[in-house]
Amino acid sequence: MKATLHRREVVKALLKNRKNLLVVAGLGSTSWDITAAGDSSLSFPSWGAMGQAAMTGLGLALAQPQRRVLVITGDGEMLMGMGALATIGVQQPPNLVVVVIDNERYGETGMQATHTAYGVDLAAVARACKFKEAKEIRTADEVERLCERVHSASGPLFADVKVIDEKLTLVLPPNDGVLLKERFRRALLGPSADVLPEER
Repeated sequence: MKATLHRREVVKALLKNRKNLLVVAGLGSTSWDITAAGDSSLSFPSWGAMGQAAMTGLGLALAQPQRRVLVITGDGEMLMGMGALATIGVQQPPNLVVVVIDNERYGETGMQATHTAYGVDLAAVARACKFKEAKEIRTADEVERLCERVHSASGPLFADVKVIDEKLTLVLPPNDGVLLKERFRRALLGPSADVLPEER
């Protein structure tokens, strides 16, 4: 079945009523997608850390168990970091959701086909790694249900959202890694972000 969903529309829907949701985006297109939906200090775009989005999200989910954490990444990035799915499955963070925006292409290097274009099933991998729920999503109705579950369902949850392989205008977040880290810490921790560990 050919993909019909548009990536920016999917991400915009996921972030529409985000409230205090912590969002980690994989490098490249998903970082542009979350920025196009509205830049936020509670978003952490990955400029160059390919394969690290899911593990960054896991660390946040374990460190902030009272907060909901959403990882939005691409199929190429997730394929590079598939070991993260096994670690997440073992840790079982109930507050973590991993969403893969899957256009079956390496968007940052020339739109070459990824392994998902040849039948690799990321949702099946996540199920095998003990995610409580892992689905492939292809319709707007399924996206709507996913948006609800991001905020309420007990995880870890995984969704592989099949989207059109379109090239879009870049909407770039700040490209200063220190700035991104510090604004995220302050938004997450408030005044305590500026207190040294030995002073806490």
